[in-house]
Amino acid sequence: MSLVNHSCDPNCVIVFEGRQLLLRSVREIQIGEELTISYIESLMPSSERQKHLKRQYCFECNCLLCKTQEKDVDMLAGEEQAWKEIKDAVAKVGDPRSQEEWEQVLAMCQALLNNNADRLPDTNIYLLKMLDCAMDACINLRRWEEALLYGNRTLKPYRLYYSSFHPLRAVQMMRVGKLQHTQDMFPQALETLKQAYNIMKVTHGADHSLVQDLMKLKEQCEADMRAQ
Repeated sequence: MSLVNHSCDPNCVIVFEGRQLLLRSVREIQIGEELTISYIESLMPSSERQKHLKRQYCFECNCLLCKTQEKDVDMLAGEEQAWKEIKDAVAKVGDPRSQEEWEQVLAMCQALLNNNADRLPDTNIYLLKMLDCAMDACINLRRWEEALLYGNRTLKPYRLYYSSFHPLRAVQMMRVGKLQHTQDMFPQALETLKQAYNIMKVTHGADHSLVQDLMKLKEQCEADMRAQ
Protein backbone atom coordinates (compact mmCIF):
# COMPACT_ATOMS: atom_id res chain seq x y z
CA MET A 1 0.00 0.00 0.00
CA SER A 2 2.88 2.37 0.68
CA LEU A 3 3.75 2.27 -3.04
CA VAL A 4 0.44 3.85 -4.10
CA ASN A 5 1.04 7.42 -5.25
CA HIS A 6 -1.03 10.53 -4.64
CA SER A 7 -3.53 12.37 -6.80
CA CYS A 8 -5.99 15.07 -5.73
CA ASP A 9 -8.44 13.35 -8.10
CA PRO A 10 -7.65 9.68 -7.35
CA ASN A 11 -9.08 6.55 -8.93
CA CYS A 12 -8.93 4.61 -5.63
CA VAL A 13 -9.69 5.14 -1.96
CA ILE A 14 -8.48 3.47 1.21
CA VAL A 15 -11.03 2.35 3.81
CA PHE A 16 -10.59 0.41 7.03
CA GLU A 17 -12.46 -2.63 8.32
CA GLY A 18 -11.22 -3.42 11.81
CA ARG A 19 -7.47 -3.89 11.44
CA GLN A 20 -7.75 -4.42 7.68
CA LEU A 21 -6.81 -1.72 5.20
CA LEU A 22 -8.69 -2.00 1.91
CA LEU A 23 -7.79 -0.38 -1.41
CA ARG A 24 -10.92 0.07 -3.54
CA SER A 25 -11.32 1.52 -7.01
CA VAL A 26 -13.90 4.28 -7.37
CA ARG A 27 -14.01 4.45 -11.17
CA GLU A 28 -13.11 2.36 -14.18
CA ILE A 29 -9.35 1.94 -14.47
CA GLN A 30 -7.71 1.45 -17.85
CA ILE A 31 -5.07 -1.21 -18.52
CA GLY A 32 -1.70 0.24 -17.54
CA GLU A 33 -3.23 3.19 -15.65
CA GLU A 34 -1.56 3.99 -12.33
CA LEU A 35 -3.52 3.41 -9.13
CA THR A 36 -3.72 6.58 -7.02
CA ILE A 37 -5.18 7.72 -3.69
CA SER A 38 -5.34 11.12 -2.03
CA TYR A 39 -2.83 11.55 0.80
CA ILE A 40 -4.68 14.56 2.20
CA GLU A 41 -8.16 15.91 2.74
CA SER A 42 -9.12 17.17 -0.71
CA LEU A 43 -11.52 19.88 0.47
CA MET A 44 -8.93 22.62 0.03
CA PRO A 45 -8.10 25.00 -2.83
CA SER A 46 -5.15 24.01 -5.03
CA SER A 47 -2.65 26.31 -3.32
CA GLU A 48 -3.51 24.91 0.13
CA ARG A 49 -3.27 21.32 -1.09
CA GLN A 50 0.15 22.05 -2.56
CA LYS A 51 1.34 23.57 0.73
CA HIS A 52 0.20 20.54 2.72
CA LEU A 53 1.78 18.07 0.31
CA LYS A 54 5.05 20.03 0.22
CA ARG A 55 5.20 20.27 4.01
CA GLN A 56 4.15 16.68 4.80
CA TYR A 57 5.43 14.71 1.81
CA CYS A 58 8.03 16.98 0.14
CA PHE A 59 6.57 16.98 -3.38
CA GLU A 60 4.36 19.11 -5.61
CA CYS A 61 1.25 17.58 -7.13
CA ASN A 62 0.87 17.88 -10.90
CA CYS A 63 -2.50 16.11 -11.22
CA LEU A 64 -5.08 17.54 -13.61
CA LEU A 65 -7.12 19.04 -10.77
CA CYS A 66 -4.12 21.04 -9.59
CA LYS A 67 -3.10 22.07 -13.10
CA THR A 68 -6.55 23.37 -14.01
CA GLN A 69 -7.48 24.61 -10.50
CA GLU A 70 -10.93 23.62 -11.68
CA LYS A 71 -12.87 23.87 -8.42
CA ASP A 72 -11.02 26.74 -6.74
CA VAL A 73 -13.54 29.40 -7.79
CA ASP A 74 -16.41 27.47 -6.18
CA MET A 75 -14.37 26.65 -3.08
CA LEU A 76 -13.60 30.30 -2.37
CA ALA A 77 -16.84 31.83 -3.65
CA GLY A 78 -18.23 34.82 -1.79
CA GLU A 79 -16.64 37.65 0.17
CA GLU A 80 -13.05 36.94 1.17
CA GLN A 81 -13.28 38.72 4.52
CA ALA A 82 -16.31 36.62 5.45
CA TRP A 83 -14.79 33.22 4.60
CA LYS A 84 -11.51 34.10 6.30
CA GLU A 85 -13.43 34.86 9.51
CA ILE A 86 -15.25 31.51 9.28
CA LYS A 87 -12.02 29.67 8.41
CA ASP A 88 -10.39 31.01 11.60
CA ALA A 89 -13.44 30.14 13.70
CA VAL A 90 -13.57 26.54 12.42
CA ALA A 91 -9.86 26.09 13.16
CA LYS A 92 -10.46 27.03 16.81
CA VAL A 93 -13.28 24.56 17.48
CA GLY A 94 -10.99 21.81 18.77
CA ASP A 95 -12.53 18.69 20.30
CA PRO A 96 -15.66 19.51 22.35
CA ARG A 97 -16.53 16.92 25.01
CA SER A 98 -19.21 18.28 27.33
CA GLN A 99 -22.73 19.45 26.55
CA GLU A 100 -21.72 22.97 27.57
CA GLU A 101 -18.84 22.97 25.09
CA TRP A 102 -21.09 21.72 22.29
CA GLU A 103 -23.63 24.44 23.11
CA GLN A 104 -20.88 27.04 22.83
CA VAL A 105 -19.80 25.62 19.48
CA LEU A 106 -23.36 25.63 18.17
CA ALA A 107 -23.96 29.22 19.31
CA MET A 108 -20.78 30.31 17.52
CA CYS A 109 -21.80 28.45 14.35
CA GLN A 110 -25.31 29.85 14.40
CA ALA A 111 -24.06 33.43 14.79
CA LEU A 112 -21.55 33.19 11.95
CA LEU A 113 -23.91 31.34 9.62
CA ASN A 114 -26.66 33.92 10.20
CA ASN A 115 -24.30 36.86 9.81
CA ASN A 116 -22.92 35.56 6.52
CA ALA A 117 -26.09 34.19 4.97
CA ASP A 118 -25.96 36.72 2.11
CA ARG A 119 -22.17 36.88 1.81
CA LEU A 120 -21.21 33.25 1.22
CA PRO A 121 -22.81 30.38 -0.74
CA ASP A 122 -22.98 26.90 0.76
CA THR A 123 -20.36 25.80 -1.78
CA ASN A 124 -17.71 27.91 -0.04
CA ILE A 125 -15.59 25.22 1.63
CA TYR A 126 -15.18 27.09 4.91
CA LEU A 127 -18.91 27.72 5.19
CA LEU A 128 -19.41 24.04 4.35
CA LYS A 129 -17.07 23.04 7.18
CA MET A 130 -19.05 25.28 9.53
CA LEU A 131 -22.30 23.63 8.42
CA ASP A 132 -20.71 20.27 9.23
CA CYS A 133 -19.63 21.62 12.61
CA ALA A 134 -23.13 22.92 13.36
CA MET A 135 -24.60 19.57 12.32
CA ASP A 136 -22.21 17.70 14.64
CA ALA A 137 -23.08 20.04 17.51
CA CYS A 138 -26.82 19.52 17.00
CA ILE A 139 -26.39 15.74 16.86
CA ASN A 140 -24.40 15.74 20.09
CA LEU A 141 -27.08 17.93 21.68
CA ARG A 142 -29.84 15.65 20.27
CA ARG A 143 -31.39 18.52 18.33
CA TRP A 144 -32.32 16.32 15.38
CA GLU A 145 -34.53 18.70 13.43
CA GLU A 146 -31.93 21.45 13.42
CA ALA A 147 -29.17 18.95 12.59
CA LEU A 148 -31.17 17.90 9.51
CA LEU A 149 -31.47 21.50 8.32
CA TYR A 150 -27.69 21.87 8.37
CA GLY A 151 -27.14 18.40 6.92
CA ASN A 152 -29.42 19.05 3.96
CA ARG A 153 -27.42 22.15 3.09
CA THR A 154 -24.22 20.10 2.85
CA LEU A 155 -25.45 17.58 0.27
CA LYS A 156 -25.14 19.78 -2.82
CA PRO A 157 -21.57 20.93 -1.99
CA TYR A 158 -20.57 17.34 -1.16
CA ARG A 159 -21.87 16.27 -4.56
CA LEU A 160 -19.86 19.04 -6.20
CA TYR A 161 -16.53 18.35 -4.47
CA TYR A 162 -16.55 14.60 -4.08
CA SER A 163 -16.74 12.28 -7.07
CA SER A 164 -19.78 10.08 -7.67
CA PHE A 165 -18.15 7.29 -5.68
CA HIS A 166 -16.49 8.81 -2.62
CA PRO A 167 -16.70 7.41 0.93
CA LEU A 168 -17.11 10.82 2.56
CA ARG A 169 -20.10 11.66 0.41
CA ALA A 170 -21.69 8.29 1.18
CA VAL A 171 -21.18 8.66 4.93
CA GLN A 172 -22.64 12.16 4.85
CA MET A 173 -25.71 10.90 3.01
CA MET A 174 -26.06 8.10 5.55
CA ARG A 175 -25.97 10.65 8.38
CA VAL A 176 -28.63 12.79 6.69
CA GLY A 177 -30.74 9.69 6.02
CA LYS A 178 -30.60 8.79 9.71
CA LEU A 179 -31.77 12.29 10.63
CA GLN A 180 -34.61 12.12 8.11
CA HIS A 181 -35.62 8.82 9.69
CA THR A 182 -35.73 10.38 13.17
CA GLN A 183 -38.13 13.00 11.79
CA ASP A 184 -40.42 10.26 10.35
CA MET A 185 -39.56 11.40 6.82
CA PHE A 186 -39.51 7.78 5.69
CA PRO A 187 -39.75 8.18 1.86
CA GLN A 188 -37.03 10.86 1.85
CA ALA A 189 -34.87 8.84 4.24
CA LEU A 190 -35.21 5.70 2.13
CA GLU A 191 -34.17 7.55 -1.04
CA THR A 192 -31.17 9.14 0.69
CA LEU A 193 -30.09 5.80 2.16
CA LYS A 194 -30.44 4.08 -1.21
CA GLN A 195 -28.15 6.69 -2.78
CA ALA A 196 -25.67 6.23 0.06
CA TYR A 197 -25.73 2.45 -0.45
CA ASN A 198 -25.11 2.77 -4.20
CA ILE A 199 -21.93 4.68 -3.42
CA MET A 200 -20.84 2.68 -0.38
CA LYS A 201 -21.09 -0.72 -2.05
CA VAL A 202 -18.34 0.57 -4.38
CA THR A 203 -16.23 2.48 -1.86
CA HIS A 204 -16.54 0.01 1.03
CA GLY A 205 -17.85 -3.25 -0.40
CA ALA A 206 -21.10 -5.02 0.44
CA ASP A 207 -19.54 -6.97 3.34
CA HIS A 208 -18.17 -3.92 5.19
CA SER A 209 -19.65 -3.41 8.67
CA LEU A 210 -20.70 0.16 7.87
CA VAL A 211 -22.60 -1.05 4.79
CA GLN A 212 -24.28 -3.71 6.93
CA ASP A 213 -25.38 -0.98 9.36
CA LEU A 214 -26.70 1.03 6.43
CA MET A 215 -28.70 -1.95 5.17
CA LYS A 216 -30.27 -2.46 8.61
CA LEU A 217 -31.26 1.21 8.74
CA LYS A 218 -32.72 0.98 5.23
CA GLU A 219 -34.73 -2.12 6.19
CA GLN A 220 -36.01 -0.37 9.33
CA CYS A 221 -37.09 2.58 7.21
CA GLU A 222 -38.94 0.27 4.82
CA ALA A 223 -40.69 -1.42 7.77
CA ASP A 224 -41.70 1.95 9.21
CA MET A 225 -43.17 2.97 5.84
CA ARG A 226 -45.27 -0.20 5.70
CA ALA A 227 -46.49 0.39 9.26
CA GLN A 228 -47.80 3.87 8.49
